Amino acid sequence: QVQLVESGGGLVQAGGSLRLSCAASGSAFRLSDVGWYRQAPGNQRELVAIVARGGSTNYADSVKGRFTISRDNDKNTVYLQMDSLKPEDTAVYYCYLRIITAEFWGQGTQVTVSS
Repeated sequence: QVQLVESGGGLVQAGGSLRLSCAASGSAFRLSDVGWYRQAPGNQRELVAIVARGGSTNYADSVKGRFTISRDNDKNTVYLQMDSLKPEDTAVYYCYLRIITAEFWGQGTQVTVSS
């Protein structure tokens, strides 16, 4: 079982920045794909960004050029640097980890962007 603990959410004005962190338990982190999803009220959960175990990345079109995902395998941690935040980025952000067919989720952290 893998536990994911997120931190770094909060309230920020439009145009500002936040950095989310997600620390994973266990020893399989470096073999996993890890990333971030988000869910706004009334919307489905959507992929924000993901970094594969080999280091390749994939971003939602809505965040390309503004968000950067990175991972530190020595610290079992994945990061999401969010710049030029917009009110439509307001959502609960969930950390995600996938290894082979097993998937794990964090508890979520709220990000609120005021206009």
